[in-house]
Amino acid sequence: MLKEYRTITEVAGPLMLVRRVEGVKYGELGEIELANGEIRRCRVLEVDEDSALVQLFESSAGINAAESKVRFLGRGIELPVSMDMLGRVFDGLGRPADGGPEIIPEKRLDINGMPMNPAARNYPSEFIQTGVSAIDGLNTLVRGQKLPIFSGSGLPHAQLAAQIARQAKVIGTDSRFAVVFAAIGITFEEADYFISDFRRTGAINRAVLFMNLANDPAIERISTPRMALTAAEYLAFEKNMHVLVILTDITNYAEALREVSAARKEVPGRRGYPGYLYTDLATMYERAGRRKDSEGSITLIPILTMPEDDKTHPIPDLTGYITEGQIILSRELHRKGIQPPIDVLPSLSRLKDKGIGAGKTREDHADTMNQLFAAYARGKEAKELAVILGEAALTEIDKLYAKFADAFEKEYVNQGYDEDRSIETTLDIGWRLLAILPRAELKRIRDEYLDKYYGKR
Repeated sequence: MLKEYRTITEVAGPLMLVRRVEGVKYGELGEIELANGEIRRCRVLEVDEDSALVQLFESSAGINAAESKVRFLGRGIELPVSMDMLGRVFDGLGRPADGGPEIIPEKRLDINGMPMNPAARNYPSEFIQTGVSAIDGLNTLVRGQKLPIFSGSGLPHAQLAAQIARQAKVIGTDSRFAVVFAAIGITFEEADYFISDFRRTGAINRAVLFMNLANDPAIERISTPRMALTAAEYLAFEKNMHVLVILTDITNYAEALREVSAARKEVPGRRGYPGYLYTDLATMYERAGRRKDSEGSITLIPILTMPEDDKTHPIPDLTGYITEGQIILSRELHRKGIQPPIDVLPSLSRLKDKGIGAGKTREDHADTMNQLFAAYARGKEAKELAVILGEAALTEIDKLYAKFADAFEKEYVNQGYDEDRSIETTLDIGWRLLAILPRAELKRIRDEYLDKYYGKR
């Protein structure tokens, strides 16, 4: 029998103080029973001797401190898991949100997960094909990697997220592939877009969706990505599946963390975010990876909108330290109508060389990738020079590089959100564009590959 406390002494916004409690632990779930029998849920944020500070999941309106009672359940937030989760939509706390029945759980897992022992990690080395040329060809995603997408307000990161979730696959294996998609603090319109897109394309059959809306409580927003990662750990490490986890938008998560921190009157860090923001993000991101004792893996793509497009803002800054690179969306390319507007020059995948080459993608991949980067960078410089000095100041070879840069954006980066390109198609487009330049300019590609591919695609 759970002990009940009628010692609520203070209710302030989403926080409530309960005194004279015994044996209550940090992170423990609780139930508040109102005088009319209504049950509301809460979670312990802080324990100080015999006092517990709890945060409410629902509104504090209508709670009469003298007539309400609190029960602590002796466990943290848990997610019921089974293979029946695939094809389902849940809210931010793991409750069915698609009108379907409750999941009959195989087990219940603590959403904080188990940290992965660094010695038990396997090195990421297998190529994941997203069908997006700017990622596959130039900033390759590898199984077990953490590769965030840095976006800005109003940029089409939602469409890109849905496209990757729909198209991603591990080439050359017969292992099962699943997508866990968590939307954090989004509008109803965005949630409807994701759900209808997954249903329209049939991608929902291999996906688990967690939807936390903007009007849901902040504490639920903090739980949503952990729910998603717990589902992913179950599918990857107990069912040996390759799992791609997409979290959008991490900025909304960090804002919720700041809100809770301010309510607790903690000393703020950079821009008002709590000083433990780095640690908190790391506890999520580091749950991705491959384990030596399991066939399965978790590959993580967190998506975040940079406030004022500022890469030095604490959220993208700290995320960049923890993860293995970043894909950056460009407002300039978006204005030009390039879809998706991926800015390949500042984008980086630190593990791209581990997932490409003969037997993984194609033997010419590394050389063409380096040459495309170099040629595009020089083409951008030539175009900037033409703006300042006029096109007459350009040499003939500079004009070719400028032409290459325009063609590269229009044909390689631009592909829309419904085109699924194989890696062979992406590499062939690269060769077709490199044919704009004289062979003598392609100094980063070995002669054997030039003989085989140059001018023949």
